[in-house]
Amino acid sequence: MTAIDPASLQDPRSYPEGVTLVKRSARGAGSAPDKVTVAEIEEWLLHGATLENDMLTLLESFIWRMIAAGLPLDRASLHITTLHPQLLGFAWNWRRADILCDEVKVLHSATDSDSFKRNTIARVIETKQTLRRNPQAPEAQAEFPIMIELAELGIHDYLAIPFGGGEYRHIVTFATASPSGFRDTEVDQITHLLRLFALHVERHIAARIAENALNAYLGTVAGVKVLAGSIQRGSGEAIRAIIWVSDLRGFTDLSSRLTGAEMIMLLNAYFETLAGAVLSNGGEVLKFMGDGLLAVFPIGDDNQKTAAATAALRAAQQAVSGLDQLNTLEPPPLNMITGWKPLSGGIALHEGEVFFGNIGAPDRLDFTVIGSAVNEASRVETLQKTLHRNILITEAVARHLDIPLDHLGEHELRGVSAPMAIYSPAMAS
Repeated sequence: MTAIDPASLQDPRSYPEGVTLVKRSARGAGSAPDKVTVAEIEEWLLHGATLENDMLTLLESFIWRMIAAGLPLDRASLHITTLHPQLLGFAWNWRRADILCDEVKVLHSATDSDSFKRNTIARVIETKQTLRRNPQAPEAQAEFPIMIELAELGIHDYLAIPFGGGEYRHIVTFATASPSGFRDTEVDQITHLLRLFALHVERHIAARIAENALNAYLGTVAGVKVLAGSIQRGSGEAIRAIIWVSDLRGFTDLSSRLTGAEMIMLLNAYFETLAGAVLSNGGEVLKFMGDGLLAVFPIGDDNQKTAAATAALRAAQQAVSGLDQLNTLEPPPLNMITGWKPLSGGIALHEGEVFFGNIGAPDRLDFTVIGSAVNEASRVETLQKTLHRNILITEAVARHLDIPLDHLGEHELRGVSAPMAIYSPAMAS
């Protein structure tokens, strides 16, 4: 059975702020044989488990195999740190009572909460030592608030075990409702199996870190292509897309008046607004170039031209509105900077065929889009200075839009043989 999309479920679990459900599996005992030995689990970890490409289903299968081998598990979780600009890491939470196994992502901000600081996971991260408690003991409940919840659920023994080396530390927890807790032999079996399971965790996490880093720096589409092996210079494909080119108005003047640190804060707020609008409307951010941004809204076939053009324009309007909000609300950290308003940007939308792939030197490649349509979009964007409109749309895009547009005339563009008709969303009269 494949993992369940959490959006399709009425969630029987809740997670604190900064922790978001990614996906869920509910295969239950069917994810493992009815009965196995510890030796057979070892054999599976050495061979069959290597075929598992999803950490969620791998952990689920591992836990249910341990149960089939007689280990009294009622709750378990896996916590890993990762390399990501926004995420501290991921966690997988399993409970025998509801048979669900959840994958969640954890933001860096989650570590600021008191609930995290007083959690067993934070303690193990700090000490790098195995933690074992009886949740029924008052002293354990006073030490860690989660023990009260575990005690109410009938848990009598709780283990949190650190593993992994280097900068990225991982933790696995096991809990049992058996009144006598885990026997010493059972703890030995768990720790023995964990040594083999840890190799799979490291394998999966290495792949996850590579995916996170590539997606953060190249974008999701390019990141997937690179991980799939599209890494040779010149490899790529021709695609048709709505091309977005934008830059920040008055960038040179701002750079001369603001400190480097202030300019970084300003650019981060600016790009978060524009890139956020692109991504939330299905576009792909390809590159940040100083104060400029290059993005595309791919067109799969002719039937998708209207959808792609509409999404691109909606993103552009959302971006302009977002910049207006920044100017009005002055959110942190912009409220600590003086002389930066008004913040505004110019956006050009154009349609054309581009080459999406690897270019550069043999030892230093870049995954980007090139082609005459990209150059034309860049030339259109420079017309912002004379036309004084935040959004400029070429005729190639305008023909796919069903909204009122102002025709701003035919314009000569450097390096373009014929004048190009330029439009902009109609201004209210």
